[in-house]
This record gives sequence, structure tokens and C-alpha cells, in this order.
Amino acid sequence: MTESKHDIFKSQVLGHPSALFVLFFTEMWERFSYYGMRALLVLFLVSSVGLGGWDWPREHAIALYGTYLALVYWTPIIGGRIADLYIGSRKAVLVGAVLMTLGHAAMATEDIAVHGFGVEPSGFLKSFLFVGLALLILGNGFFKPNMTSMVSKMYEAHPEKKDGAYTIFYMGVNAGAFLGILLVGFIGEKVSWGYGFGLAGIFMLFGLLQFYFFQKIFGDIGAKPSTIKNVEQIKTAEEEGIVDQLGFKPFDIAMMLFIFVGGLTWMINDPISKITGKSLFQIGNVDYSNYAILVVLALFLYMLISRTLRYSKVIRDRLFTIMIFAFFAIFFWASFEQSGGSMTIFAKDYTQRVLTGNKALMFNIINFVVSVVPLAIISWVLVKLFVETRKKFLTSNFFLITSFSIIWGLVVWMIQYNFKTVAYNIEYQMVEVVKTDPKTGEQSTKKVPVTNKTVLDATAKLSTKNMTVSTITSFKEADPLYIFDSDKKGSLKYIDASKKDKLNEYIPAKVVKKLDNEIEVPATWFLILNSLFIIMFAPLFSKIWESKYNPPATAKYGMGLILTGLGFAALAYGASSIDMGAKTASVSMIWLVIAFFLHTLGELSLSPVSLAYVSKLAPAKMIALMFGIWYLALGVANKAAGVLGSKIDKITDEHGLTTFFLIFTIIPMIMGLIAISISPLVKKLMHGVK
Repeated sequence: MTESKHDIFKSQVLGHPSALFVLFFTEMWERFSYYGMRALLVLFLVSSVGLGGWDWPREHAIALYGTYLALVYWTPIIGGRIADLYIGSRKAVLVGAVLMTLGHAAMATEDIAVHGFGVEPSGFLKSFLFVGLALLILGNGFFKPNMTSMVSKMYEAHPEKKDGAYTIFYMGVNAGAFLGILLVGFIGEKVSWGYGFGLAGIFMLFGLLQFYFFQKIFGDIGAKPSTIKNVEQIKTAEEEGIVDQLGFKPFDIAMMLFIFVGGLTWMINDPISKITGKSLFQIGNVDYSNYAILVVLALFLYMLISRTLRYSKVIRDRLFTIMIFAFFAIFFWASFEQSGGSMTIFAKDYTQRVLTGNKALMFNIINFVVSVVPLAIISWVLVKLFVETRKKFLTSNFFLITSFSIIWGLVVWMIQYNFKTVAYNIEYQMVEVVKTDPKTGEQSTKKVPVTNKTVLDATAKLSTKNMTVSTITSFKEADPLYIFDSDKKGSLKYIDASKKDKLNEYIPAKVVKKLDNEIEVPATWFLILNSLFIIMFAPLFSKIWESKYNPPATAKYGMGLILTGLGFAALAYGASSIDMGAKTASVSMIWLVIAFFLHTLGELSLSPVSLAYVSKLAPAKMIALMFGIWYLALGVANKAAGVLGSKIDKITDEHGLTTFFLIFTIIPMIMGLIAISISPLVKKLMHGVK
């Protein structure tokens, strides 16, 4: 016999149902896989073939990234609806977890097959990445909305505990994001892209298994929905002034389908047109994609506003308030979500990430603390759950304990890897070659590295050149090692001797002397700062919102936008020393740290309160619809982030990298000031809602 949802509080951990912590860990592993994969995606696409990447132009990579993020926000509307009407939240979570596990596995297939088993690269293998992204998008649609729905239903009889429950759940989200970026990013950059993508899939699988074997703990929460219509809900809706507006007429449904299909086609077409040069909206020699999206947006706004005008004044005003919030949220997220796109490019190519001596030691100590302390706290929660549920749910606890054992092993390995990394001064040979300009016929001499393919004759003019490499492999003076040109443009990288034969061409070198400890901070490491700062400052913001200093909604939005703009101002200032059109530089990493700090404060000002205001302002019968519209707005924002971020090379070449970041400085700050200035109007439209 299963427990009812009112009996679910019999088994508790830290004053909350044990079932909440089952959702906590399930969500944590899903966020681990989602943010871990997301941290790698753009880096993998733009990295050279020699480093295992696809060597895509930045514009193409960020365009695909933006479309992926946008569709991740669109599919929950469908997945939530299917769960509500047909299969229930629990089955929807399982379906989503299975799809996402398969998606991560598909993304790992090409790299592991080519670089792990020596399979020849092919278009067929490359297609697995796109299949994987599609599965992740669909899986997220089933998983994401139904996890939060189960938390909400769990506390229907205890609404006074709901705020605390969501705080705990939100910590699970950030813990998963933190660990995923830290470990998946590290393994992807240091070991193999495929192993990074695969690690994300392994922990998604662990989340699936522990949730599956824990199902009985939920009682009837998330079970298959009843087919009996809720008469009371309809009655309430009629009393609130929503009468004939509850249903959609055939014309409305047709327009909705047209808008959805049109928007979806444009989202998919954006990266396709950039990558292939062929647009789905092309007629003759003219590409009508920009006109198409304008038509779709115009129809969407017409439908949204025209339907809203049918409601009573109070409901109409509150719905317009939600639209105002959504409008400002688009500008915030379009800027904030540069983190995985243009800001990751900035970390990879423009930031000085190589640390030596005391700086390397200091980073290793900081990395040790920020890795071990959060994991120790989460492990303590795991022990509490195990003690409470070990007798009834031994299989589920086995998967949980196994997953955490692997995580601890990976963290210890990562820390040891960093502390063992050593720098060596090496030398390799250069040869002088004569180059002839094909246009003018003029000849010039140039020095190039001597590779295993270089044929030297008696007249060859040789010289030596020195560089520094970092590795955990121990070498002695005069020991041989190998480097290669990772992008065919002179970016020389160290390669392990066991892997050199997999390269067509490499450069023999030898050790001159051992230097101080040296590490290269992974470009993905900076992304953990967002989760770290959230964990540190979320309690402070929560206290402020509960105090007499709690500002109005529009002021919170304004603060969020202004803080985000200030973060980009730091990047713009940091980038001011970079030459126009430069593809690489060595700017101090402090500017990225400042940017992520300010962006996180902006997120804490705006993000947690957004959904709360939607739930407060929308009538009970319309909450699901308004949440759907909200997620559509977030989807548009994330796609806008991709579209704007993909312009980084064009803007940098013509105006400089500082100008690129100033765009994300000025626009959010202007919108933030506008948001604050309209506070009296919005307060009036909210009709007493606080």
C-alpha cells in the first residue's frame, strides 16, 4: 500500500519529507549533466581538429548553442501538458531522464569512436551530436516542468513549508550545476570531449535509476492524472471573470500552430543557414528568414494582446504586468546567457589562464576548498537520507552512494592532477623555408618547425626555439617529448607520446629543464563561479526580500539589469588593451571573476522573484498558460543571446572586443533604468499584489 501525499511527511530529513530530497538528488544529477554538457558544447565546436574539436567558426557554434538553449525552454510547455493530461509527472520525469541519458551518450559517440577506438571520422558519426542535442531538448521538455510540479503537489497540505522546500530544491539545482561544470568541463578539456559528454550521461543515468527505485516514496504524487473534470476550478474561473475565454476556438488553435511551427522553423534555420549557406526561407536569391520571424512575432503579440483584452479589468491589468516583466526578462537573459557563448570564448582565447609558482599554488588551494566543501555538505545530506530510507529503498540508496563515490573519486583525481602538473622548458628545431607569393611571385623566407614529415637536405638552415609545456608526466633533462600545431596557425600544444601516432604530423622536441609548478585553468572553470556565488549570496538576498527593505518588483528587475550591464562593463574595460581584430590575447582573469560576480547578483535580484510574480498575478486557471508564455519569452531571450553572441567576430574585427561588450553594458543598463522608472505604473496594474 502506498502512502497518500498527506502522509508523506511521516518520513523526514531536516524537517522536510524524505521524498523532497529524492527530488533534490534527481534534479541535481540532471543539472549536473545539463550544465556540464553546456559548458563544453561551444568549446568543443570551436576547438581545432587536432584537439579533437570540429574547428567551427565562432558564429556557427554560438548560433547552434542559442538554438539549443531556446528549444530547451520551449519543450517544457508540451511535456508539462502531456503529463497533466495523460501520463502523470512521475512517468514524464522517467521518460525525460531516459531521453536525456541517450542524448548524452549520442553526443559522446563520435569523439570516443574516433579518438578512443581509431574509427575514421565521417558525416555519419558527426550526426550523432545533432541527434544527441535533439534528444536532450525533448527529454528536458518532459523532465523539467514535472520535477517542480511534484515539489508543489508535495506541499499542498503544508503551504507554510513551501518556501523552504523550494530553497532546498534550488540548492540542488545549483549544486548539480556547480559539480557538472567543474568535473565535466575539466575532463572534457583535459582528457577528452567524448569522456566529458559521456560523464554527463553517466550521472543522468544515476539520477534516472535512483528516482525509478524511489518511486513508492511519493505515494500518489505525480501519478497518472484523473479524467474527472475539476468543476470547482471552472467555477472559480467564472467568478474571476474568465468565461468564454477558457477554451480556444479553431482559429486560435490554427494561429497558435502557425506561430509555433514558424518560430521553431526559424530557430532551427538560423544555425543551418550559417553552417550550410542555405536558408529554409530562401526563395530564389533572397533569404526571407528575417521577414518570417517578424511576421511570427507580430502574430504572437496580436494574439496575446487581443485575448488579454477580453478579460475583466483587474485580470487584464495583471496579465499585462506579466508581459511587462517578460519583456524586461528577455533583455536580461539575452545578456546573461552570454556566459556559455561569447564569455566562454573570451575565457578560452583572450584570458591569461596559465598560472605558475605561488599563483598556481593559490589557485589549487582555492579550487580544493570550493570543490570539497560544497560536496561535503551535499554528502552529509545524502547520509541523512540514507539513514532515514535505507530499509525500504536499499536499491535506490545503492545508486546514490555509488554515484557520490564516483564524484568523490573524480574530485580527488582532479585535485591531484592540478597539484602534480609541472612546467618544462623545451626546445625544438626550426628550419628556414622559401615561400613564393602566388599573386606577385615575390619570394620570402620563413622559419617553420621541423616535424616528423619534414625532409631535410644538407643546405637546410636549422635553428632552435624554446617554449613551455605543462604536464603531469615526469621528465628528465634531454628526455624526448612531442608537440603539434593544434590549429595550423602556430598554436603549439603538448601531446602525450602514446597519442602522437594518431596525428598525421607532430613536432619532436626535448626537455631543457624543469620549471616551477604551472597549471592552465580550464576555460569552463569560470562558469562554476555563478553557482558558487549563488550558494554564497542567496541567503542574504532572501533575508532582504523578507525585510522592510524589500524593493518593488520593477526595482528588482532594474537592479538585475543594471548589475548585469556593470559586469559587461568590467569585461569591456578588461578587453580595452586587446588589438582590434585580434583572435587571441592574455587579459587578466580578474575581469571574468568580477563579471560573473555582478551577473550573479543580477540573477539573484531578478530570477527567483520572476516565477513568483507570475504565480501571484495570473488567475488560478491561467497559471499553466502564463508559465508557458513566460518560458516562450525565455526561449526567445536565449535565442537572442545566441544571435547576438554569434556577432562577436564581426564586431570585434570592425570595432574591437570592447565595443562588443559595451553593447551588453549599455542596453541592459538603459532597460534597467526604464524598469525602475515605471514602478508607479506597474504597481497600479498589479492591483494590490505584492
